[in-house]
Amino acid sequence: MSASDRAGPGTPCWVSLLTGDLAGAQRFYGKVLGWTFRAGSLGEDFLVGLREGRPVAGIGNVARSMGVPVSWTAYFAVDDADAVAARIRERGGTVAVGPLAFGSGRAVLAADPDGAVFGFWEGRVLPGWTIGSGAAPAWLELRTRNGFDAAQFYGAIFGWDSQDTDLAYEDDAVMVRVHGHTVACLRGGGVEAAPDPRIRPRWHVYFCVDDVDQAVRAALEAGGGVAEEIGPTTEHEATLRDPEGGLFTVTTDQTR
Repeated sequence: MSASDRAGPGTPCWVSLLTGDLAGAQRFYGKVLGWTFRAGSLGEDFLVGLREGRPVAGIGNVARSMGVPVSWTAYFAVDDADAVAARIRERGGTVAVGPLAFGSGRAVLAADPDGAVFGFWEGRVLPGWTIGSGAAPAWLELRTRNGFDAAQFYGAIFGWDSQDTDLAYEDDAVMVRVHGHTVACLRGGGVEAAPDPRIRPRWHVYFCVDDVDQAVRAALEAGGGVAEEIGPTTEHEATLRDPEGGLFTVTTDQTR
């Protein structure tokens, strides 16, 4: 993630797949999402996925060395990784890895009080990478047991109460908007409802495709599968699993 500018604090700034099979991930995501790849700036274990020549996401062959599950991870920009890590601990979350120096910045992997894993990044980011814009992912969605409690946690650690950020409650979900643009959705049960114990809280990354059915077929042919998870399902999207278990969602809906 070395480049020339910074993202606004608390906004999504990158997504990355932590994998244990770099070559296999290239084959799978190349076939399903049509990506090509180039070397990253963090060493031979890291690649950048490209769509039509523009950076979309990172892939790091570090799941085994870091002792973490294969997963897609959303990263949020911060000005001070140490301060955010301290706020996470104060509010019942867990700092699992870091802050670790990578290239021009520092990265941290953490989990919220319900166990949903996320990352944050202090440093420069790829210029022009904006969630929901161009080749970047369409949006991020936290599927959790209580969206209101999650909004309180993330709002406190990332400063979502700033004048640039607006939290809107719509249909039992919390929409996070920066300058009027939706960057993330926190979806749980109703504000006054009991938490749903069937939901395993996690952040989902949504990638745009031209045809959801075609993406599903490609995933199955490449050794992946369709995830059977609690969550919203429409003809416009499908949650898929790569051959190592990494979950992501494909969608034809580019708005939120």
